[in-house]
Order: sequence, then C-alpha cells, then structure tokens
Amino acid sequence: MICQSIDTPALDSSSFDRGSCSARQLDPWLRRDLSLQALCRTEPLTCLAARHAVSRKFIYQQMAKATTAVDQAFQPPDGPGNQVLFRLPVTAEWLEQLVLSLTLVCHSSYRGVQELLETMFDYQEVSLGHIHNLLCHAVDRARQVNVTEPLSAIRVGAHDEIYQARQPVLVGMDVASTYCYLLAAAEQCDETTWGVHLLELQDRGLRVDYTIADAGQALRAGQKAAWGDRPCHGDLFHVEKSLTELSSFLAHRARACTAARQKIEHKYEQIERSCKRQTLGRKLYLVRREEHQALALAADVRVLADWMGRDVLALAGPALAERQELYDFIVTELQRCQGDCPHRLTPIVEMLRHQRTRLLAFVEVLQAKFGEVAERFGVPLATVQALGEIEALDQCSALYWQRTARWQSLLKDRWYPLHQAILEAMAQTPRASSLVENLNSRLRSYFFLRREIGHGYLDLLRFFLNHRRFLRSDRPERVGKSPAELLTGQTQPHWLELLGYTRFHRN
Repeated sequence: MICQSIDTPALDSSSFDRGSCSARQLDPWLRRDLSLQALCRTEPLTCLAARHAVSRKFIYQQMAKATTAVDQAFQPPDGPGNQVLFRLPVTAEWLEQLVLSLTLVCHSSYRGVQELLETMFDYQEVSLGHIHNLLCHAVDRARQVNVTEPLSAIRVGAHDEIYQARQPVLVGMDVASTYCYLLAAAEQCDETTWGVHLLELQDRGLRVDYTIADAGQALRAGQKAAWGDRPCHGDLFHVEKSLTELSSFLAHRARACTAARQKIEHKYEQIERSCKRQTLGRKLYLVRREEHQALALAADVRVLADWMGRDVLALAGPALAERQELYDFIVTELQRCQGDCPHRLTPIVEMLRHQRTRLLAFVEVLQAKFGEVAERFGVPLATVQALGEIEALDQCSALYWQRTARWQSLLKDRWYPLHQAILEAMAQTPRASSLVENLNSRLRSYFFLRREIGHGYLDLLRFFLNHRRFLRSDRPERVGKSPAELLTGQTQPHWLELLGYTRFHRN
C-alpha cells in the first residue's frame, strides 16, 4: 500500500538494463549506504531499487555482503591456540636450514628429519641421500670457515685426547672463550701425531703462553717437539676427581665394616651357649678392629683430600713455598696410609709424587698477576697475597667479615678497586682442562653423524660449537655470544649465515 502512494515509473526490461549499468557506477560508499538502508527496512526493497535505478537482485547481493561483514565483526575471537602468530614462506633454502638445525641443534637422525617433515609439513620429497649430501656440503663450507679464523688471541690452551669408538680424537680449546681450535681424529695418539697438528696450528698463528693438560706422555712430548720449552701445566681436574673417588670408596668401605660389626654383635647377643659365644667373640674382636682401622683411614684420607683441594690446589691460598710444603706433607701422609688400602692408594700416591711442579704451576702465574696488581695500586705484594687468602674463607663465617673489615679500614677508598682486581686476576688463572671433558660429553650425542658422514663430521661440529651462541652460562659475559665472538671480540653472523644461507626474520 505504501508503494502505491508513491509515483514511480513502471519497471520494464529496459529499466533493469539501465539499473545494471547504474549498479556498476555505484562507488563502495554508496553501496554501503544502500545495504544499510535495505537491512533497516526503512522502505520496500522495490522502491529502494527504483530510486537508485538498480535491480532487487543487486539489493539482495549487497544485503548478503553487509550481513557477512556484520557477522564477522561480532564473531567471538578464536582461542589462543588457533590464532595465526606469523606466516612462514617455506622455500627449498628454508628447508635446508631446517634440516641442518634439526641435525645440529636438536641432535636428530636422518630418519627423524624425514618424519618431522612428513608430520608437520606434509612433505615427503626429502630423501636420506639428499640429507646426506646437504650435510656433506655443509662440512665443506665449515672447513673453509675453520681454516680462515685467526688464533693469535688465544693465550692459554687446554689439550687432551678423547676416545670415540676406541679411536683417539685430539682436542685443543681456548680456556678463556671455550673456542675449539683442534678437533681431529687420529689413527694413533703418539708424539708425532701431536707434533704435526701443533705445528699446523702454529703456522695459523697460534702462540699460547702455556697449555694445560693431564699426565699424558705423548701429548707433552709432542708439544715439546713442536713448540720447544712452551710450559704445559698440570690438570687439577683428574687429581681432584681421583682424590674424591678415593674418599668416597673408603667411606663406603667403612660403612660396610660398621654394618658387618653390627650384624655379628646382634648374633653374639642372641647366643646363650658359652662355646659358641667364645668362637663368635673372637670374630667380633677382629671385625671391630677392622672397623676401627677403616674408619680411621677414611677420616684421615678425607681430611687430606679436603686439605689438598681447598688449600693447596685452590686459587685462594698461601704462597708457592708454603703450598709446596703442604703438598709434600699430604703425599707423605698418604704414603704412610698406603699399606691399609694399597690397590687404591698406591696409584694416587705415585701420581702425586711426580706432578707437584706441574700441578702447582698455576700458583706462579697467579703470583705474577698479584705482583702486577700490587704495582698498579702501590701496595706491598704481601697485602695483595693476604687479601687473596681471605677469599678461601667461608663468606658466611664471622672470620671472613672480620678480616675484610680490618683491611677496609686500612685501605679505605683503595680497598674496593683492589679487591675487584684481585678477584679478576684469580678468575683469569685457569687450573684445569675440564673444558675438554665437557666437550667430549657434548660430542657423544653426535655419534650417528660419524657413521653417516665419516670423520668430516668433526669439522662440522667444531664449526657449529664455535659459532653457536650461548643461551645461558654461569659467566654473564658469555650469554648471547658464541665462542668465536668471545675470542675475537667482534659480532659475527649467525652460523647458518656463515654457511651461505639467508635466515628468516619476522616482520
């Protein structure tokens, strides 16, 4: 009825043709207003179509678009698990980077890489041979990077031989930056093999002040043949480990003797006949004597081992002459106890008797640094030595704070910078080659690469470990940096970029 009251022309076929042309001429804003008027039903759709010279079909199409837009606007948001965080362009180069990262970062096997690509990307075109060729190509590029890196900044090196599948691997690491400059498999570990590798490193610019190594004769002979009289200090890691294991063994043996004595005592108290009590009493006497000897030996060795680790071989301790005297005393006491447990004490005593000079070599280096600190701050060397000895005390003890307060009152404003210089000198005086042992434990999880690639995998691993940035570390200055960056002091590209790839970066 409302439509009849409005003077509108008749709608024939020619008007629809003109309307379709008019619909094409409507801009987006007019279409929006038209759809809103149609949804509001302010007037019949026939009249609305006639007024804009469009068809009713066109009106219904605009209404459908507007309804869809409104539904999308008021649709409840997706859960956090369904939101698209970012989009990733998957290319052949990106898949190569993924394969390398899965193998080196995640320690994945070849078939593990295939399974992940099929599971997460529905991609089955990567064969075992393709993965193998990709890693071999990465080995070649890693070798090119390894041989061009400078080694002149290395001052103290840690050397050792590690064994993988009964084959020796020669290892050399920078103690300060943990940069690995030698990781090579060898047919045999002898003087000639070590000498050849060390001469090659010297040709590349390696000039260390001294090295740290265990008591291996071939290693030391090879270094002497290649580098002459370059010092090779003793490794405290193996000595302290042996003393700790000895103390633990004797403590367990003493507890076993106590348990045996308690068991015989219980039986002795339950026996009533005198003849059996006499026989068992003799056995109880022998067990008690054995327990007494075991407890005494365990206590003595524990004290000597603690003395050796906390006073003689510790960074914070007395001067060299006093340490040597204490060292000889400990060895003499261990030798005196040698008869009570010869199969465990004899090897340790022999080891300690022949390594005093090597094991205490770090003390000379530390005292030289203390001399530089004393000269820089204009204080006597005895003052610096005394402040260093305070660090051997427990910081929770009253004695530590009493001595600290006394020196603070004497040195006044010079105490804090002097104290920091002493701590820095102690922190920069390495005593062990335990970094090599740590490297050995990290290499064990890559044995599958040795079977697939061969010995070239050591070159790839050396490159990866030298250029992989530390995510966490006990030393804050290492966090977020790679060993190569710590060695050179310069920021370097990511290890994937060093291999020639372009990494993906989110916008």
